[in-house]
This record gives sequence, C-alpha cells and structure tokens, in this order.
Amino acid sequence: MPAHILAVDDEEDILELVKYNLEKESFRVTCVTSAEEAVRASKLLCPDLILLDIMLSGNDGFSVTRILKSNPDTSKIPIIFLSAKGDEIDIVTGLELGAEDYITKPFSPKVLIARVRAVLRRKQPVSTEHEDSRIRKYEVLISPDQHLVQVEDQAIELTNSEFKLLLLMVRRSGVVFTRNQIINSVRGDDCPVTDRSVDVHIASLRKKLGIAGKYIESVRGVGYRFSE
Repeated sequence: MPAHILAVDDEEDILELVKYNLEKESFRVTCVTSAEEAVRASKLLCPDLILLDIMLSGNDGFSVTRILKSNPDTSKIPIIFLSAKGDEIDIVTGLELGAEDYITKPFSPKVLIARVRAVLRRKQPVSTEHEDSRIRKYEVLISPDQHLVQVEDQAIELTNSEFKLLLLMVRRSGVVFTRNQIINSVRGDDCPVTDRSVDVHIASLRKKLGIAGKYIESVRGVGYRFSE
C-alpha cells in the first residue's frame, strides 16, 4: 500500500503543490490547514509521515510536534518541517524536538520527494547480525537493534538521523568523515542537503550526548570524527 502523508500548511497553494507532486509519485495525501486539525488527523489516521509547516494559526508547528512526540500513539511518526523560517535557531529547534528533516521554502518538488523517500526508507526496520551487537565506546553504549543510546546508563533521545550519524562514527572511531560522506551515509545519495545541515546535526548531537559530546571532534577543512 502506498505510504500515507499528512501535509499541514495554512497556505492552500502550498498544500495543492505538495499534494499534486506527492500523488504524482503514488503517495496517498491528506491535507489540513491548522494545528488542531494536524493533531486530530495524526491520532486518527496514523500517517506514515507528516509534512509540517511551523507558522500555523493557533499553535505553531513546534507545539504540534511537542504534542505528537509526547503521545505514545503518535511519537514514532516521522516529521519533516516545511517552513519559510530558515534561521539556524529554527532548524536546530525543529531537529531537537525530534523532526527527521527541515526543508525551507521555497523548495524544489524533486528535493521534497527525495527527502520524503529518504525518511520513509529510514523508518523501515532493519535487522542484521552485525547491527544486533551492542557497541560501547567510553561512556556511550549503542544498541542498534533497539535504536537505543545511553550515556553513563542514561537513555538519550535521538532522531533517526542523529542515531545513524552517531552509529556511523562510533563504528569507525578515529576515522575522519567528510560532510559529503556523512550526507551519503546518513541520508542517502538521492537526498540533497547542505554542509550546514550536517553541522546542525553535529551540534545537536553533541548537546544531547552531554559529557560524551566532547568525543565528536571537528577536523578543520575536512569534517568530523569520533575520538579513537
């Protein structure tokens, strides 16, 4: 069955554009225009993914995300912010709230489709013998099969992108990854993002890891590595 996308925006022309391009790619699309409708539709329909504007009437998109992520019935639904607010603080806030991605308006329909497909692919369960093994590095313990990260025995909430980024670097600690390598490994070759997006994810990951954030090292002019 085609993936079901819930699109939330108070601009009808944006919704029409999103709906047209997604349906052209065989996705099922439901459109709503307010924060209240977004919360109600998410609980009722349990969509595979939510495209969420930030600037809505009533509660904003950040408030909607907090409500959905605090509800066990909707907390696992991936969210992509689709917003005209492109400041770094807005992007960081969206990612820290648990969004999988952040697309600024105006956007390319092809980029939108690529990002949606990338998030939906990451949502699919992957189980391999290699990933079932727990990995410990310093204070950090990663359980790939459970999608769990602990620092000093305290569970850390990470988005899928942050989890994959951390797993990539910890598995090959000491290896320096360029931003392009990180993009290709974490998001996929068909999902165009900027170097700045990688830097935002790194900053968010360091903050969430707390005392262990210091092990993610910047290598000037190259990229990032997890300390060996």
